[in-house]
Amino acid sequence: MADPAVEFYKEGLACYGRGEFDRAIEAYRKALEVRPDWSDCLQALGMSQMNGGKLKEALATLERVTELAPEDPLAFTSLSMCLQRMERIEDAEKAQSQARLLSWKEELKTNPGAAPPEPFVPPARPASSSEEGEAGS
Repeated sequence: MADPAVEFYKEGLACYGRGEFDRAIEAYRKALEVRPDWSDCLQALGMSQMNGGKLKEALATLERVTELAPEDPLAFTSLSMCLQRMERIEDAEKAQSQARLLSWKEELKTNPGAAPPEPFVPPARPASSSEEGEAGS
């Protein structure tokens, strides 16, 4: 007998792939009724919420994923993406730095000599026209 959570999850993946984010959310929620702490399904739910424009819901879901899977780089990458869309750039950079660190730790298991990730340096932001005007005064 097929696992109903897996069947709903697969349905959600198919809907997500077609850009049907609301239907994907519905399918993932059904899967989570069966397996509430399934981090992969929560991850997919969060991405569907984010891509469907439900950023606050997505943030809560993706934060939960990082609690359930604190060693998963993808969890922190997804959280970073959501924070970027919310224009919370500093928080997004912190989440992405955590993802890079976790990826490096994972690589060390098979490549003990792997160099650590370079420190993240945010790109310079262009000065706004009001700042340029003030500088020229």
